[in-house]
Amino acid sequence: MIIAGHTLGTPDHDLRGALRLFRTAGLDAAEVIYQQDYAAAIAPNDERASAEAAEIARDEGVPIVALTPYTTAINSLDDASWSAGVDELRACIAAAHTVGASRVRVYAGSWHDGDTDWDAHWSQLRKALEVLAIDAADAGVVLGVENHFGTMTQTAASTARLVREVAAPSVGVLYDQANLTFTHDEDWQQAFAVQGDLIRHVHVKDLVFKDPNAPFRASDTARVKAEERAVRSRVVGEGVVPWDEIIAELVRRGYDDVLTLEYEYRWHPQDLPDPDAGFSRGAAILRELLSGLGVAR
Repeated sequence: MIIAGHTLGTPDHDLRGALRLFRTAGLDAAEVIYQQDYAAAIAPNDERASAEAAEIARDEGVPIVALTPYTTAINSLDDASWSAGVDELRACIAAAHTVGASRVRVYAGSWHDGDTDWDAHWSQLRKALEVLAIDAADAGVVLGVENHFGTMTQTAASTARLVREVAAPSVGVLYDQANLTFTHDEDWQQAFAVQGDLIRHVHVKDLVFKDPNAPFRASDTARVKAEERAVRSRVVGEGVVPWDEIIAELVRRGYDDVLTLEYEYRWHPQDLPDPDAGFSRGAAILRELLSGLGVAR
């Protein structure tokens, strides 16, 4: 099993600093943001960025195993926007190939309360992934469709439906139980029941509820605004997500790939310790869980 750090947790570092922090914290690898104007990222508009990131990863001894873009236009009904979204992800797939990453996180378009014409948007989304699946296969990359609010795959059921409809080996599920928990969708047993055989990547984070009975609200896709949040972020193992049971089920099902600590310090620094401490504590928890299951790292 590979334990990776996510550069979402390193907003005050450049990419080299982030990878060095991960190594010091005892992590094996990195998942890197693919976005303009973020220091610990690969910049889409810089032709040299991917090659430079690959060099940094070699220098620091921390391989980049996944990229995280923020593209949401792949379910757009506007042809120009849809094509631009597909091109953005196609460029990210190429960047992943350059840095040696085997995973690209994918948002299943954009979808919020009040949006209309689900079927037409879903058709556009599926068409985009069918096109991108070919590029991904050629690059040796898997597109991980995330269980994520503000998209068309907020639930495990909708994520599984999309991946099954695309039916390509290069498209799988990015499992994020914390997202499913704070949106009040599937618990971990239900999530595995509907998408367990499709999981190709895992995001690991934790939380506590400020009010477990408060309805979920999010007007953005990338993050929940402060005034909408009904939860607080926590270091893995210090919240309500039962990672001991989830990791055990992943192991039972034969998952032996990447567990990314998606430390949300970029979005919610007020909730969390400094990244140096937070990543170290999270990595130690995951190492302990894996060791107890007899899993070598």
